[in-house]
Amino acid sequence: MQKPYKEIRWHARGGQGAKTAAVLVAQIAIDEGKFSQGFPEYGPERMGAPVLGYTRIGDEVITSHSSIYNPDVVVVLDETLMAIVDVCEGLADDGVLLVNTQHSVDVIREKISNKNVKIYTLDAGAISREELGRNMPNTPMMGALARVAGDVVGLDSILKGFEKKFGKKLKPEMIQGNIKAIKRAYDEVA
Repeated sequence: MQKPYKEIRWHARGGQGAKTAAVLVAQIAIDEGKFSQGFPEYGPERMGAPVLGYTRIGDEVITSHSSIYNPDVVVVLDETLMAIVDVCEGLADDGVLLVNTQHSVDVIREKISNKNVKIYTLDAGAISREELGRNMPNTPMMGALARVAGDVVGLDSILKGFEKKFGKKLKPEMIQGNIKAIKRAYDEVA
């Protein structure tokens, strides 16, 4: 039986924004009229430690409140985690793997356990450094997610949701930098 919702698992290190991305994408889906959940799972709570984020999005009420074991999409904000964590664990052959990396899809495929998944790569670190002046890959990766899993949440919704969430908290130049990063990632993901 197919799940009545899509599940996204975010792999990152503390401080890279996985929690923010997981929760924000969930809120954006709710704003679109869908049902959604977004929450983190922490190990040791320190900067740089591996963390997980989870997002569920569907057209029906979601009654599951567990961690995500069989995601439809896996987003990796820090590719170094792939050496210590099987990021493809539970990901079906028709699943999507989105990796922040400078490497090609072929290089990433050699590093993962499930050779059949659809892989997309993006140098979100470079985009965020160029547009924001620091390495914060979560924002560009949300733009890339809209491109590779548009049935989950669309680009316009990501842009509106980001402005709604951070419009009064960040300086205008940071808002514009993040919007540029989101759009670039949407266009550049391969």
